[in-house]
Amino acid sequence: MCPAGRFDKDLHHCFTRTCENGGKCFNFSRQGLWLGLEMKETPMSFAPDVTERIARARADLRMGVPVVLSEGLVVLAVETLNAARFAQLRTLGGAPVLTVTGWRAKTLKARAYDGDLARIIVPDEVHLPWVQSIADPADDLNHPMKGPLQTLRDGAAGPYRAAIALAKAARLLPAALCAEIDDPADFATRHNLTMISGSSVTKAALSEMHRVISARLPLAVSDVGRLHIFRPEDGAEEHYAIEIGHPDRSAPVLSRLHSACFTGDLLGSLKCDCGPQLRGALAQMGEAGAGVLLYLNQEGRGIGLANKMRAYALQDQGFDTVEANHRLGFEDDERDFRIGAEILRKMGFNAVRLMTNNPAKIAKMESCGITVSERVPLQVGGNAHNAAYLATKAEKSGHLL
Repeated sequence: MCPAGRFDKDLHHCFTRTCENGGKCFNFSRQGLWLGLEMKETPMSFAPDVTERIARARADLRMGVPVVLSEGLVVLAVETLNAARFAQLRTLGGAPVLTVTGWRAKTLKARAYDGDLARIIVPDEVHLPWVQSIADPADDLNHPMKGPLQTLRDGAAGPYRAAIALAKAARLLPAALCAEIDDPADFATRHNLTMISGSSVTKAALSEMHRVISARLPLAVSDVGRLHIFRPEDGAEEHYAIEIGHPDRSAPVLSRLHSACFTGDLLGSLKCDCGPQLRGALAQMGEAGAGVLLYLNQEGRGIGLANKMRAYALQDQGFDTVEANHRLGFEDDERDFRIGAEILRKMGFNAVRLMTNNPAKIAKMESCGITVSERVPLQVGGNAHNAAYLATKAEKSGHLL
């Protein structure tokens, strides 16, 4: 129940309330801490919390700005690294460490003693292009021999793992240049850098989603349409829910989790089946009179559009979609379907008839507490250009085609 004040039914958020002494109190905190002009309560800090600091670190890496981990590590994303900062990093003492994922290490023939990542010691004589070539497979075929590469096997790998997680969250190549420092707090203060703990990155929970706005949106498939915008607290991409008709919340709703595909959904690319799946799902919902399509901004199976284009370039060299992801340093699929489950719950749905060919989506919905009463096949969009792609999805990713 919202205290005596204004409540936004779309945002589910109470903005003000009347204090016991009659003064107005304003909620500046998403944790629900009240800052009263006349209340005698401990005020919240204006300093960013851990979620906000992680978001700031993600943005810094995208701009090429270093981030400090409190475990004693300076981190730079290789993709946005420039020569000046590379030179600065070398002055910190000790050889910088280039951290890549286990998949990328396999391509480079580098020993991944840590299993899921390899910490490569950067030789003294190399320059920035060498570092970039280790991270980016674009030139692998022209210059396949980059070693021998010496990798670390001792010491804590946790902070380096956090560096990779940050690069992935920033939709950059999963490679980070790192240097150890003795006094991270002092270093961050002197250079005005964001500092977070590596453990806070690797243990971060899914950021809570909040509905920003909902509005009527007549569509070609149904003039009874509604678009809902959801925004995560961590400042990442917004996600959308397209509601067709008036679905019954007490029964399984016809639903699809559709990952954004700029090339397929908007440009009509023939390399995938995303566009036909999007339009086909909406058409079926229109015919049924009700349904919910979640449009999740997880381009390229969660690696971002730029990395998807890198994967396409590798496919032109003869690698399939899974092999291309691995050469870039990514898993087969980097998407987080928990987002879809949370949005469904926020909209009042606990059971779905899921339109998908992907068993992993069904398993994730079930593990998140969303009952999947039926799998509704969605087999559309096959053509001569994507035949190999669809075959790979069936063979390596278990899609039911």
